Amino acid sequence: MRMTQMLVRSGLTVAAAAALPLTLTATEAVAVNTVINVTTSGTTVQVTTTDCATRSNGSMGNASLLSSSQANFAQGRQVTLSGTSTSQAAAWSNVTTGTYTVIVVCADGTTAGTQSVTVSPVSSPTISATATATATATATATATSSASPSRGVMGGMGGGTKDYGTATYAAGGVLVAAGVGATVWVLRRRAKPHRL
Repeated sequence: MRMTQMLVRSGLTVAAAAALPLTLTATEAVAVNTVINVTTSGTTVQVTTTDCATRSNGSMGNASLLSSSQANFAQGRQVTLSGTSTSQAAAWSNVTTGTYTVIVVCADGTTAGTQSVTVSPVSSPTISATATATATATATATATSSASPSRGVMGGMGGGTKDYGTATYAAGGVLVAAGVGATVWVLRRRAKPHRL
C-alpha cells in the first residue's frame, strides 16, 4: 500500500515537472515581436525602433499610421524611416484626434512591430477679461487662464500584451487540476488518519 502512495505522489510530481517546460516553450513560441515605441507631442506622432538596422536601396523601411477605418499598411499615411543602425525613427505631423495603429515594416520585409496609440485633443489656454466702467472712471479687469494638458497620447510600450496559445492554457489547466486533486487527497487523508 505504501508503494502505491509513493507512486501516486511521484507521478503527480513528474507530471507537474513535465508540464512546466511545455508551458514555458508554448509562451515563447507565440510571443509577438514588438520593438517599437510610439510617442506624441501635440499633433505630432513619432515612432522609434532599433529593429530596422539594415538598409536596402538606401532605405531602412517604412512606417504607416492607420486610422480606425483603414485595414492594412498600404492604406495608412506612410513615411520612410530615418536614422542610424542603432536607432530609426519616423514622424507624422498634423494628426487629428483619434485612435490610430502604427505599423513599422523594415526594408527586408519583416514587421518590427504594431502599436495602438490615442491622440488626445490639445486645448489652448483660455483667457477671459471683463471691464466695468463706473461714474468715477475706474476700470476693473480680471483674467483667468488654465494650463493645457501635457499628456497628448495614451499609448504604452510595445509588447504590453501577449497572446497565449492553447497549449499554454491546457498545461496550466493540468497543473491546476493536479494541485486541486493533491490538496483534496491530503485533506481527506488527514481527516481519517486510520486509513492509508
